[in-house]
Amino acid sequence: MTVLSQQLPISVPNDTSFQRNLTQGNQIAVNGRILPVAWSQRQLNARDKSIRTGISDTGLTRTMGAELLSTWNITAQPVQWFSQPQTQSLILATWLTDRYRYLDITDLATAMGWQLQADGTTLRINLPAAKLLDIRQEQLLWRQNSPASSSLPIVVDLDRPTPWQMSQEGNAIKVTIDAATDSAILQRTVPGNGTPSIESGIADTVQTQPDQPLPPPPPAELCPISQTPCPIKLESTSNQTTIRTNIPTGLRPRVWSLSNPYRLVIDFQPETMVERDIVWATGLRWRQQYIEIKDASAGKQVASRFPVVWLEINPRQPGLTLKPIWSNPSTLVGIAPLIQTAQQWQVAAAINAGFFNRNTQLPLGAIRRDGRWLSSPILNRGAIAWNDFGEVKIGHLSLDSAIITSGGERLPVTAVNSGYIHPGIALHTSEWGATYTPLSDNETVVAIANNQVINQSPAGLAGQTPFPIPPDGYLLVIRAKPELADKLAVGTTVRYESVPVPAEFVRYPQILGAGPVLLQNRRIVLDAKAEQFRDSFIAESAVRSAIAITASNTLLIVTVGNRTGGTGPTLLEIAQILQQMGAVDALNLDGGSSASLYLGGQLVNRPPGTAARIHNGIGIFLNPRL
Repeated sequence: MTVLSQQLPISVPNDTSFQRNLTQGNQIAVNGRILPVAWSQRQLNARDKSIRTGISDTGLTRTMGAELLSTWNITAQPVQWFSQPQTQSLILATWLTDRYRYLDITDLATAMGWQLQADGTTLRINLPAAKLLDIRQEQLLWRQNSPASSSLPIVVDLDRPTPWQMSQEGNAIKVTIDAATDSAILQRTVPGNGTPSIESGIADTVQTQPDQPLPPPPPAELCPISQTPCPIKLESTSNQTTIRTNIPTGLRPRVWSLSNPYRLVIDFQPETMVERDIVWATGLRWRQQYIEIKDASAGKQVASRFPVVWLEINPRQPGLTLKPIWSNPSTLVGIAPLIQTAQQWQVAAAINAGFFNRNTQLPLGAIRRDGRWLSSPILNRGAIAWNDFGEVKIGHLSLDSAIITSGGERLPVTAVNSGYIHPGIALHTSEWGATYTPLSDNETVVAIANNQVINQSPAGLAGQTPFPIPPDGYLLVIRAKPELADKLAVGTTVRYESVPVPAEFVRYPQILGAGPVLLQNRRIVLDAKAEQFRDSFIAESAVRSAIAITASNTLLIVTVGNRTGGTGPTLLEIAQILQQMGAVDALNLDGGSSASLYLGGQLVNRPPGTAARIHNGIGIFLNPRL
């Protein structure tokens, strides 16, 4: 009888009339190894003072290897972890906070003999020693009819359930298992017809530290698609084993666990994303699914399948709010990984959004939060706007803004707090930061305080001299039109006014710009040239982010990965994918390495190490009844 089957199903606590948070933290130590995962302890029952321990759901998948299964029950999460979902229901109770959905591991820890101890902001989890019994490469029963484009799986036998993690660098993967391996296994090769050798050795502590770089992988041609996989390198310390291997060309890795007996399977297939449908919180649904589109332009119909990860959000749900977020709340200058930005703003979920200049780290598009323009739209590109009543609009957006002098002259403002450089007058407020440093040569900086010009200075060379931004005013920056300075002499009284175009955008206090617009009224209206995107951007196939409105007025916050056996979608293909998903209006967001979808502490569409730093995003704030 298996360890888990003696205890399952794990019951979901029913008494929710008394719930009290005791402590929480942002890292766990599994047998002494520190991992960045949110955890919490709370008291559910006032009578027996029982303490329940929870780990964030996405953190549990990253650090323990657990696989979250589909569920529409927000109080219980089925999990596949050294269990058979068809016959063994490993169900963990959940509780939701403003940032995380915790899975209650209290009963699981008891069943597995784990020791849990809160130590400041660290949850220490001490596990009984596990042992790796064997490692082999073989065809599994359900893989007998696998296509030639698959590869022979690696099967690891274990004496008990134990945590594992997979990381990927380039075309190599590393699977780390909390289990010791006998020297006899480390020193032998695996027999069998056509089965490659296992390169092995007893590694020292330094060699197996998780922050050490992987050795350079062999060339991809040494690991072709075939039923014979790449060589395996096996290393072990006293209580941890590391398996390294290259990913066969054209395939993707997946690791999962089985019971009876306990095993890990390291597999390589053209498609490895686990499809799921989880109601994560009331009004927030997490989906993962392959979506197929067909292209008949070449004279014959060709189908492409894309892995799509998205959140479906009800913007009218009480306690759920969407807001623009950016990398540094004290300035508009700077970029950071979405994980860092999301955690800084304390959101439950987020997606990257608008474009930016990666060199200057400045925004290139509209950012409006709570009715205040933080950065103006550019080039009449697409934008998404929303208000507190759940109303959402996608369309092209400009900002008609100007400085009106006491003499009645109207001086157009070309940009507000933007990295987009254009001749004329740009305006910079304190949201930009404490100071402004010229972005181009020979600018003239005009300081405004209390609606009056108080100073005018030539700025010299770009990037040289910072100018303080008045806290009770703003700076006007004159570029390539020095004659405008004569209209802004010291002492001149001025006022600033602006109106969005079209004017209906004024109804929406929250706006983010990106582009191009993909869908309107269910029709593809893609015209990237009209939004002045470069030809190279228009033609490329890349991983994508997008946002869309459905007929039921829910929001789809979407990332799309590389197609099976190929590249990411084109702009036309992402529009077609969103059509299939039921989108009515849709907007393309910044994509490529920027495409990031965050939920409950982790990225859910890609490994965090593959995601680039971004400037801004859309954050989903939760205020659940705890």
